[in-house]
Amino acid sequence: MNFGGSFDVESKQRQLEEYQEKIAASDFWNDRERAQNILQQVSSIETDLKQYQSIQTLFSDIKELIELAIDENDESVLADIQSMIRELNDNLDKIEFQNMLSDEDDSKNAIMTIHPGAGGTESQDWAEMLLRMYTRWFERSGMDAEIINLIKGDEAGIKEVTIEIKGPYAYGYLKSEAGIHRLVRISPFDSNRRRHTSFASVFVYPEVEEDVEIEINTEDLRIDTYRASGAGGQHVNKTDSAIRITHIPTGIVVQCQNERSQYKNKSSALKILKARLYQLRKEEQKKEQSEIEKNKKDISWGNQIRSYVFQPYTMVKDHRTKCENTNIQAVMDGDIDEFLRQYLIYTTKMRRK
Repeated sequence: MNFGGSFDVESKQRQLEEYQEKIAASDFWNDRERAQNILQQVSSIETDLKQYQSIQTLFSDIKELIELAIDENDESVLADIQSMIRELNDNLDKIEFQNMLSDEDDSKNAIMTIHPGAGGTESQDWAEMLLRMYTRWFERSGMDAEIINLIKGDEAGIKEVTIEIKGPYAYGYLKSEAGIHRLVRISPFDSNRRRHTSFASVFVYPEVEEDVEIEINTEDLRIDTYRASGAGGQHVNKTDSAIRITHIPTGIVVQCQNERSQYKNKSSALKILKARLYQLRKEEQKKEQSEIEKNKKDISWGNQIRSYVFQPYTMVKDHRTKCENTNIQAVMDGDIDEFLRQYLIYTTKMRRK
C-alpha cells in the first residue's frame, strides 16, 4: 500500500535517515534554531510513518476478521467489521487531506499577519476577532503560536499583529486564509445599533529555513528604532526597543515591538523580511503571481475571500469554494477545518485543469 505524494513511504524513510545522520553529527547543536527545525521535521515524518503503519495494521485486521467470519459463518462480528471499516475510512480521509499538502513549502512553519481595513475602531475590533479565531484554531490543532508584533488599537481591537506558527504543515493548512475577510454585524460601537460592514486582511508566508539562501544587503535596509507603545499611549517599556525595517529595493516594511530587547525585535523583523523576500523570489521564478500576492487587493468591498455575517442571519461563506457554515459562533471559536479542507480540494482541482 503506497499513498504517494507526501505519504510516499520509501521517500519518507530516506528523509528520516538523512535527518538522523545530521542529528548524530557532533556539531548538530551549534546552530540551535536549525537543530530545532530538523527535530520538528523528524517528528513530522515519524508521525506520518506511524499513521501509515496504523492503517496497514487496521486493513490487515479487517481482512482477517472478514475471512474468519466467512470460514466460521459467524455474523456476530459484522458490527465489529463495520465499525473498523468506518475507522479505516476516517483515517484514509485524513491521509487524503494531508496528501493534498504536497507543495514545496506546505510542511514549513508559517508567519501570519492581520491588518484592519478602513473604518477605525470597527475594523480594528474585527481584526482582533480574527486573531482570537486563529488563536483558538492553533490551540485545537496543537500548533505553537507566538505573537512577535502587536499594535493595539486606540480604543479597541488591534492595528496590526504578526504571529509565528510552528507545527507540522502549518503553512500548508493556513495558506488558504490569505485574503480579505468581511464582517457584517450590528456594531457594538454604534449607539444607534446600525448594521456595519468591516474588513481585515490576512497574509500568510512560509517561514524560511536557515539553509535557504536569501541575500539581504545591509545597504538596502533602513532600520528605524522607536519606543514601543500600547493602547492609550501607555509605553510597554522606557527604551527605544521597537524596530522598523524597510527593504528599500522592494519597499517591504516589517516591524516588531513585543520584546524588550532591541536585538530580539531586530532578529524577529529580519526573519519576517526573509520570509517575504523568499516569497517574492518564488514569484519571480514562477513568472506569475502567487496565491498570496493575488490576495493582496484593496481591503474593501468585492475583494473578500470569506464573509462572516452575524445579522440579519448567521452565515460564514467562503466565496472561492462556496463552503458555508451557519454556526458562526463555532467558527469564531476556531472551527475552520472544513474551510481549510475545501480550499485544498479546490486548489487541487484547479491545478489538474
